[in-house]
Parts: sequence; structure tokens; C-alpha cells
Amino acid sequence: MRVSEAAVYLGVSDDTVRRWIDRGLLTATTDDAGRKVVDGYEVAMVAREHATPPGLPPGMRSSARNRFVGLVTDLTVDTVMAQVELQCGPFRVVSLMSAEAVRDLGLERGSVAVAVIKSTNVVVETPEGSA
Repeated sequence: MRVSEAAVYLGVSDDTVRRWIDRGLLTATTDDAGRKVVDGYEVAMVAREHATPPGLPPGMRSSARNRFVGLVTDLTVDTVMAQVELQCGPFRVVSLMSAEAVRDLGLERGSVAVAVIKSTNVVVETPEGSA
């Protein structure tokens, strides 16, 4: 993976990735074209180690693993259903729920909320030609 690609996945600049390589946080090699590259798995492990998602609001506990703390950025509410958008760190999470649930939770733009995701179907995609 090229340095610029690693930077995108790590949410930092190319220069930061190069500094991390210089400090030994990432190991770089040279590809056939003479470009500096890093291992994708190593990039994933660095991303995991440096991830700092916001914690749960005080007084909340949960056994759920797939949880994203964020802020409500948009609400579309009709008489029966609602679409709620959250910005959870770098991730946009969209939930469809009843309009009653939005009212019961007191959701509005700027509210702190936690998206808890339990799914039996997760789609994984890869770039064309990667296999």
C-alpha cells in the first residue's frame, strides 16, 4: 500500500505517515517502481491502536461491541418514521426508526447519541482486481 493510501485509511497526512515510518511506528519497503510502500495489515493494526472513539456518556453501560458514540447531524421526521444521521468520529451512521422513538429519545440536531449495531448481514467489498 502506498504512503498516500495509508494516510487515507489512518486519517492523517502523507507527511505524518512518513514521520511514523521514520520513528519506526510503520515499516516501509520499496515496490518494483521504487515507491515507498507499507503493509496493509500493519496499517490496520496502527489504525486500531490509535483509534480514539469517544467513550460512553456518563452513567451508561452496555455489552454491545459495535457501538459508535456521536452527534446527531440531521433528522428527517414524518408522522410515522424518521431518518436519523449521526457523525461518529469519521463515520456517518444512518438509522431508520419510528418518529415516536425520536420524540421519546429527545433527539435533535447536536444531541449526543450512541448507535448500537447488531447485524446478521455485513457486506464486505474489495477493490476491483484485488483477488
